[in-house]
Amino acid sequence: MITQQIGIAIVAPAGQALDPCAVDRGIARLEQHGCLVHNYYDHASIHERFGGTDQGRLAQLQAAVADPEVQIIMAIRGGYGSTRLLPHIDFEAIAASGKLVVGFSDITAIHMGLMARTGALSYAGPMAAVDFGLPEPVQFTLDDFWQCLAGPTHTITECAKGNPRIDEAGTVWGGNLAMIVSLLGTPYFPGIDDGILYLEDIGEHPYRVERMLLQLQQAGVLARQRAVVLGDFSGYKLAPNDNGYDFAAMLAHLRATLPVPVIDGLSFGHIARRVTIPFGAQGRLVSHDEGFTLTLSDYPTLRQAVRCG
Repeated sequence: MITQQIGIAIVAPAGQALDPCAVDRGIARLEQHGCLVHNYYDHASIHERFGGTDQGRLAQLQAAVADPEVQIIMAIRGGYGSTRLLPHIDFEAIAASGKLVVGFSDITAIHMGLMARTGALSYAGPMAAVDFGLPEPVQFTLDDFWQCLAGPTHTITECAKGNPRIDEAGTVWGGNLAMIVSLLGTPYFPGIDDGILYLEDIGEHPYRVERMLLQLQQAGVLARQRAVVLGDFSGYKLAPNDNGYDFAAMLAHLRATLPVPVIDGLSFGHIARRVTIPFGAQGRLVSHDEGFTLTLSDYPTLRQAVRCG
């Protein structure tokens, strides 16, 4: 039963839809479940690899922010392009509107900028084309989003052995590792202390993952965190000269080097079965021999809207 219709704006701040039919499927799936969808993406207006020119993609975002019927601004996909828009995004207008920006991967740049410039929270969650628009969506991914959105708390439970035993609390933030590192030293990097930093990436060799995490350490970011939680890091290829240096070896080195505990096994990243994480929520991370839980609270929700998925 839906007690309030959820208005969702579809935008493309980054890449174009690889399959334009996926956007149509995503919109239809949202509408079938009672959501009011406003589509600001036009596949005929794509530019190069992007979902429009820089000005066109910015206009999509601005129109979604101004639309009084919209509560959620959902990206169609990641790819690349959000970084180009950062100096021109009116983050104060987004924060004042109370609308929730949803996406992951390249959309991490917008989450970071919104937090850094205004302190407003957003959602590392599913996207219109790559999740809702799949021919056969992964129901867990959609359900986890709606459950998280309903609030007031949300708990992620993972069965992942081999992690250190910890019980830490802090501000939950993060996303795509390459995007986060690319914003170091810019006005779009939030200064978060006592944080629980979650990370993922795709196609990055373990040595590049290590290098980026060491950069965060050497920049003083990790010393201010309570824990680092790793999601999915797949899509890379090892070479003969790696000589046993794989993800496990890299992880062991990081755990012996970094000033914070490193937890592995979060169902987040470029994978079909994925959890939703409110960027900026308060969280409690408890890791034990059989797995870990991350309990999220104090984040914006649509509590009056029973999930429409």
